[in-house]
Amino acid sequence: MLMRALLVLLVVLNAGVAAWWALHADAPAPAVAALTADVPVLQLVADARAPGNAPRPPAALRCFRFGPFTNAAAFAAARTAIAREVEWTATGEQIAGTPRAWRVVLPQPDRATATATAARIGAAGFSDFLVLPEGGIDANAIALGRYRSESAARERVAALARAGFDARAEPVGGRVVHWLDVAAAAAFAPVSATLGLTGTPIDCSGVVRDGRYTVPGPA
Repeated sequence: MLMRALLVLLVVLNAGVAAWWALHADAPAPAVAALTADVPVLQLVADARAPGNAPRPPAALRCFRFGPFTNAAAFAAARTAIAREVEWTATGEQIAGTPRAWRVVLPQPDRATATATAARIGAAGFSDFLVLPEGGIDANAIALGRYRSESAARERVAALARAGFDARAEPVGGRVVHWLDVAAAAAFAPVSATLGLTGTPIDCSGVVRDGRYTVPGPA
């Protein structure tokens, strides 16, 4: 008798729940208040990006070479002065005369950085390096070898680059002449009032941002 009463109660409860689900109404969604004109609307970054903010394609650039600069300080000043007018700059190095040898060097901003970098160079498996004295034009630079040929020095530079060290090969005895390469927008004028020089058009494919490379031909 008790089991029959419990069965009847369960049937009644199930029927009540089914009826409630069938007949109940969802609560109305809250109304969205209308925004006044001075209230900004949140917008996804992907939707808000303007086409003009995309990186400029290489085809839109024109490239020029200014120089030569026989003085390193004058070259650095020219590069700093024109940097605001162009997309980026690069350094062309030209060797005047016949070098007696080639050296590989890694400039450093201060003694502490030089010491730490030298330790990393040794830990990477390289030998034959020396932190130069604090005075002079090569102050705190790390000397990484002296070679009879340019090719041997370049091989050393390439090996160091693969390990993450931005060393460079320099002639010993030959004079280095610098050229300032720039990549600029189409509106840039090659007659530069900033430098007092007229740039020579060059192929943009060789102008690498902040790059440093050898320019062939006599100075």
